[in-house]
Amino acid sequence: MKVDILFFASLRETLGREKETAELPETVRTVGELRQWLAQRGGAWATALAPERAVRAARNHAMVPAGEPLQTGDEVAFFPPVTGG
Repeated sequence: MKVDILFFASLRETLGREKETAELPETVRTVGELRQWLAQRGGAWATALAPERAVRAARNHAMVPAGEPLQTGDEVAFFPPVTGG
């Protein structure tokens, strides 16, 4: 399955990229599994996407939980929580 992945704000800066297209292994079927798969790259990836880090996700422009299923052609965005005032 191929998906487009976007990284925003501090994640983009930490990971050194704003987007990529990835061919996912068959074991990656949800947004949470995608996050874990990316974190397995190690280094900055493991730190930025660690389970204890507050990272939000959107699938096709809608906020989703980690268990949200993925489909070929999806766009998944990861970003830190945003506050404003």
